[in-house]
Amino acid sequence: MAHYICPMKPIESISVFDMLKIGVGPSSSHTLGPWRAGLQFIKLLTAKKAINQTINIDVELYGSLSLTGRGHATDTAIMMGLLGTDPVTFPVEQIQAEIDAISQQKSLLLNGVHPLAFDPKTAIIFHRKFLTFHPNGMCFTATITDGSTITQTYYSIGGGFVVTSERKRGKRKIEDLSHFPYPITAGTELLAYCQETGLPISGVVMANERSLRSEQEIKDGINAIWAVMLDSMYVGCHTSGILPGGLNVTRRAFETHKNLIGDKSYQDAVSWIQAIRQTEVKFRQILKWVTCFALSVNEVNASLGRVVTAPTNGSAGVIPAVMMYYMVIENHDANLEDVQKFMLVASEIGSLFKKGSTISAALGGCQAEIGVSSAMAAGALTELMGGSPEQVLMAAEIAMEHHLGLTCDPIGGLVQIPCIERNAMGAIKAINACEMALDGDPKNAKVPFDKVIATMWATAQDMTTKYKETSQGGLAIQVNMSDC
Repeated sequence: MAHYICPMKPIESISVFDMLKIGVGPSSSHTLGPWRAGLQFIKLLTAKKAINQTINIDVELYGSLSLTGRGHATDTAIMMGLLGTDPVTFPVEQIQAEIDAISQQKSLLLNGVHPLAFDPKTAIIFHRKFLTFHPNGMCFTATITDGSTITQTYYSIGGGFVVTSERKRGKRKIEDLSHFPYPITAGTELLAYCQETGLPISGVVMANERSLRSEQEIKDGINAIWAVMLDSMYVGCHTSGILPGGLNVTRRAFETHKNLIGDKSYQDAVSWIQAIRQTEVKFRQILKWVTCFALSVNEVNASLGRVVTAPTNGSAGVIPAVMMYYMVIENHDANLEDVQKFMLVASEIGSLFKKGSTISAALGGCQAEIGVSSAMAAGALTELMGGSPEQVLMAAEIAMEHHLGLTCDPIGGLVQIPCIERNAMGAIKAINACEMALDGDPKNAKVPFDKVIATMWATAQDMTTKYKETSQGGLAIQVNMSDC
């Protein structure tokens, strides 16, 4: 088994808008990452003044991108990137029409301006072998009119992050963000800043973000992220039918929501929140609501809908579900200020896992996705519930501790089984971890937050490749497509 380097050993300052990105499903590493890689290759060709001189483009996919790429719509994402479209704003309902047109006409409008012969069946090549830098490798090659070629290899390292093998972009990122007033590489450093300043974790993170943009821009950006999260829950809860891909998975959030909401009336996603607050809130109903919120997001994600990487698309349902739980169950007066604090804390916890371990299932299995998202949500909820910074990290540690070793084994290479249900379980674990931390004394905690990150990375290194988003082990081979 290949042993990959820890992806973020340098001191890196990661913004909340790096950890939480608006994009298109079903996978941040296999869909959003390749889409962004296509856009980066467009930028490279533009910088070399080669867009209008390009006569051919080939894209080679390696490792996990190849093994589960078709199920994750990697080929679709590559083409959307080469078209020059923006995954944040492009209408998701128009994606299939664009892909059908390329397939039928065997041509592509490079960056939306330059006609180019392009047959997806031959231009996108799936290799089973792995590149050494990261399991999610892809190589773009453009042939120019003079016969020369421009080639660039990209790696989708999880959460929509894309780097080159030379890591030039990573180095620039480190330089660009090196002026954070509170550079953080470990939980102990984060707690030290909280003690030094008297600020909660959200306050420390906000101070860092203010070195990049105004406070109003930060708030507006987080509000936009929450709007997408809320919309994905709303759409998922109001959409029935079968998910695409061939597994014939029935959407479940629709029926669960219909039974829970009863005859409560509402007009849109905002008034929907108030309607939910008026429903019965016994323990069983709370479990169902949280499950419903998580399922709804990942059903939208599985159907190439718009979601927020949190920290990945495959785990996109955990953080919205836990935030929604706080708004409709714990605090009926919760507002956008609470959302902003929640997202600031969640993003910082996620960034620490990214720096010290990984958020890529192709590197670490599902512990890197659902485990990290559960830890992010647990810590963020703990601050909103009045927990100390120490209790916040204690909650994050508890949540991850009970996801260690979780494999990534999607049936048919689709982000559906067991991925969608795992979001519901991750959300419930996050709430439980929060309550345990609030009732506990961090001084008595036996497992430090930083040690669980190190343990997660060691576990990822020991995990065999077949359990790392390759669909070569676990449920992916025990359960046949015919069973579904």
